[in-house]
Amino acid sequence: MNQERIFQILRAPHISEKSTVVADANNQVVFEVAKTATKPEIKAAVAALFDVKVEGVTTVNAKPKLKRFRGRPGVRSGWKKAYVTLAQGEEIDFLDGATQ
Repeated sequence: MNQERIFQILRAPHISEKSTVVADANNQVVFEVAKTATKPEIKAAVAALFDVKVEGVTTVNAKPKLKRFRGRPGVRSGWKKAYVTLAQGEEIDFLDGATQ
């Protein structure tokens, strides 16, 4: 897989209260990924980009939200979320020592 496709697949880490609980309990990391990304592509992209061993990938399609703007109905776009299970002892640090 080429470097350009890796950056197209992995959009951003999804940092939330739920993702932090999942990270502590199950050694998982949550990413926002492209809608067209498959589980093997996500696994290969995380392994190549962060140099970690990935055990498994679970994906969830987040449904679009209905919102109103100045009284008119609108729709936010949906997105795809990937729960990536890392091997025992592996870790991804997104802050990279920024808390020092």
